[in-house]
Amino acid sequence: MRRLRAALASVVLLSIAPQVAAGDPPPPSLGAHVFLGQGEGLGDSPAVTPAMETRSTGSVFVVFNAGYASNDAVPRDTYGNRWDRLGHAMTYANYGDRFDVKAYVALDGKGGANHSASIVKRGEPRGELSLPFVEVRNASRVQALAQSYAEPSLVVASGEIHVDGPATLLAFWWGDGGVKRMSVVPGDGFQLIDAFVELPDESGVQGAVAWRQVNAAGTYRVHWTAAPVQGAALWLIAIR
Repeated sequence: MRRLRAALASVVLLSIAPQVAAGDPPPPSLGAHVFLGQGEGLGDSPAVTPAMETRSTGSVFVVFNAGYASNDAVPRDTYGNRWDRLGHAMTYANYGDRFDVKAYVALDGKGGANHSASIVKRGEPRGELSLPFVEVRNASRVQALAQSYAEPSLVVASGEIHVDGPATLLAFWWGDGGVKRMSVVPGDGFQLIDAFVELPDESGVQGAVAWRQVNAAGTYRVHWTAAPVQGAALWLIAIR
């Protein structure tokens, strides 16, 4: 299925942090994150991310399930958070209806040591699956979400989102090309934090995760440069 290679080049836009009055809550910020990629025929059920250390309270968690559409169980995690669908599933082009990508969010998240997320693979237990797990600290809600499916191009652009104050932006790229090595670079001040772009010979689901911290209200989007050329399911999420 989709194959990616990772060219992790990132552009950092430096900005001056706004002054925060004593007693004001801290702005949202990127927390712990991890990316599990299981190759075709190499996976198992449940698919479990490596453990990471998250905050005990005050976080929003985001998980994606990219792979066989039949592996459609709701995620679980070691702290029993409630996971709700974020947006709608997007079906990969040119593979029939066999593969899709879905996002989930846990608000008012509970965490701590050895925190992992998992998905029971009811349809294809050994099938390829990619599972990023991202924490945003000092946050309570998803303010904005843009989903789009880009036609094949060297540079693809997400939809636009608007935020009315400091926010952590998370961007996800899910390429649909039948390749196993690729480069994926976010622009517009986003930094690449996780990627599965050098796939096993058996194939896998390529994906890349980037983030940007914004300190003021505004309208934002992200451009991705990926080679070789392929289409992609794109997500841009603002968390406050």
